[in-house]
Amino acid sequence: MPISLGELATRFGCELIGNPDSVVSGVASLPNATAESLTFLASKAYKQQLSSTKAAAVVLRPADAPDCPVAALLHDDPYACYARMAAAVFPPPVYAPGVHSSAVVDDTATVASSAHLAPNVVVGKHSRIGENVYVGPGTVIGPDCDIGDDCRFIANVTLARAVVIGRRGIFHPGVVLGADGFGNAMSAEGWIKVPQVGGVRIGDDVEIGANTTVDCGAIEDTVIENGVRIDNLCMIAHNVHVGEHTAMAAMSGIAGSTTIGKRCMFAGMGGAVGHISICDDVIIGAKSFASKDITEPGTYLASFPAEPARDWAKKLGRFRRIEALQARVKKLEQQ
Repeated sequence: MPISLGELATRFGCELIGNPDSVVSGVASLPNATAESLTFLASKAYKQQLSSTKAAAVVLRPADAPDCPVAALLHDDPYACYARMAAAVFPPPVYAPGVHSSAVVDDTATVASSAHLAPNVVVGKHSRIGENVYVGPGTVIGPDCDIGDDCRFIANVTLARAVVIGRRGIFHPGVVLGADGFGNAMSAEGWIKVPQVGGVRIGDDVEIGANTTVDCGAIEDTVIENGVRIDNLCMIAHNVHVGEHTAMAAMSGIAGSTTIGKRCMFAGMGGAVGHISICDDVIIGAKSFASKDITEPGTYLASFPAEPARDWAKKLGRFRRIEALQARVKKLEQQ
């Protein structure tokens, strides 16, 4: 949606250096921006790209303004400011209210008159769909679910049963909420399935990426609090509790009954074993996992970055000789 720099500056609390009547209609990176593009500079790593940008305007910190060859929108947090502006340039699509003829809605379900149900949607018994909800093609909302206002289910999302979602949630294709957790008891005859009778409770402003799963609780509910961001291909096991504004990058996995605090971050393939607690403001590095309670905020990392194969082979050889070396040292100490 075309919008003037003056309006952007006023709406988002920026100082504008440039023509307030100039209009942007798209976004782009610094080197690929055109005269209609909004872009941003948030990291020093990209500072060298600023001098040659052809953007209509750049969102940046006041200290970088003298080096900007085009209009500048000054803000102390340029990336967050750019995110809000980009949402204004590209607002979410608006769908006409209604239920497609191929959708199947149980007689006991309630669907707000402003909601949009796309082709092949299923809504189960006693479920409720709130105002202005978009339920995309092929989405299945099972029994006893409650969907808050302004949520969006892009396509082929599955809510198995007893899933409660707050307002303004976004759920991408392939998300599965409320499937059975991995509960099994070993007996002399083999595995016995443990009934998973809890539900899933998700707060406001939560976004969950494609093909991520959040299992139902074994007894009590699995809980995702307000503002949580979960990337594609993540796994949240039964009875996990994720605190407000925590974020998990792709392929993160959280084992059952773990409690995660507020504002935590899990890098790609990060995770946690089950039945532990992680305090607020913890960062788990890529390919690292928490194996016990974490009670102090900070960054926790235990992974091996890639290096030339020859160097890694040498280090691995030394590692394999540690026990022999230890025995030699012990023998020398006894002399």
